[in-house]
Amino acid sequence: MEKINNNLLLDANSVFKSVPIASEQKVADLGCGKFGYFTFPTAKMVGKKGVVYAVDVMKACLEEVERKSQVENFSQVKTIWSNLEIWQATKIESASLDTVLLVNTLYQSDKRSDILREAVRMLKKKGKVLIVEWENTDIPFGPEPEKRVKKQPLIDAAPKLGLELEKEFKAGKYHFGLVFIKI
Repeated sequence: MEKINNNLLLDANSVFKSVPIASEQKVADLGCGKFGYFTFPTAKMVGKKGVVYAVDVMKACLEEVERKSQVENFSQVKTIWSNLEIWQATKIESASLDTVLLVNTLYQSDKRSDILREAVRMLKKKGKVLIVEWENTDIPFGPEPEKRVKKQPLIDAAPKLGLELEKEFKAGKYHFGLVFIKI
């Protein structure tokens, strides 16, 4: 796999090693952001027969991802505007995805359980949810400490959402990663 160095604070290579993405899969990058840091590497992995849904609540972000998709000929990238906090608002079929990526998304919301519930809705049985968030360490950048997501409450809530923790990993110096499987 080629080295990915789009975001120096986050180790994308360790993320992709922790949740392998295969050719022809259907993946959603929930909260994809303006640059598609995970959308485009994922698009390369799923290939032209796969699909990557780039989902965001910010239309300007989606316009930029759409523009880059067209310029770089990523026809497998589909942009979807959605408020992830609303049940079934994301226009992706239930139980249709192999993997859901939630990278630096949850800290931006006070309705984290609603976002997770929506993510799980879209996953196939045995599908995986990858969560990457900021460590709760004292650093002078990143989100405010009170906005950071704590790892243990996510792990504790997983069974109620129909998820089982598969693995924990370091996603660079400032981030933790969790991989859950839908049971």
